[in-house]
Amino acid sequence: MSKAPISEEFIIAGPAGKLEVRVSSPQSANNTPIPYIVVCHPHPLYGGTLDNKVVYTIASTFNQLGVGSVRFNFRGIGKSSGHFDYGKGEVDDLQTVVTWLNTQQTIQELWLAGYSFGGYVALRAHRHLNAQRLLLVAPAIEQVDFAELQLSAIPTLIIQGNQDEVISPQSVATWVAKQPHQPSLQWVQSADHFFHRQLNELREIILREW
Repeated sequence: MSKAPISEEFIIAGPAGKLEVRVSSPQSANNTPIPYIVVCHPHPLYGGTLDNKVVYTIASTFNQLGVGSVRFNFRGIGKSSGHFDYGKGEVDDLQTVVTWLNTQQTIQELWLAGYSFGGYVALRAHRHLNAQRLLLVAPAIEQVDFAELQLSAIPTLIIQGNQDEVISPQSVATWVAKQPHQPSLQWVQSADHFFHRQLNELREIILREW
């Protein structure tokens, strides 16, 4: 049985004040450079936090793969200062967390992940941050404007429930079909937007497809 990851909480300086950050690193790393994945939580105005069960599942699954994970609260959530900024400020928050992470760890590769609204933030930032891989879970196609956002050539995995009551599965499929660089799109049968009773399936898809 693998050892539980070492988890630490930090308060760092962000663009709008303090940012609350939680880092989990595999004990087997032994200062060897490993990939780190930064996971962005869902919409702050609808209860999204770093403790969201889908966000936690994503992070813990990558820890299981020997990857370091970073979760953080966007501005105005938890111990993070500021107010919701409709995506722009949240992208700045993500960029600040990645810049800080690079001062703390020797990172083999940077990966980004986002659930719902967090997927929008990760997608907007991934080029500027030179992310090597991208994971989007139930991306908020209908909550925010994805029209001008495109996937790049990096390996990308999108996981979507086919019974999502918040984001139309067909809208996700249509957006994916228009992308110049095609991701791996994986469907979770009978899963709603919140992956109720489907978190194990979400975990298994990441383990299998990543």
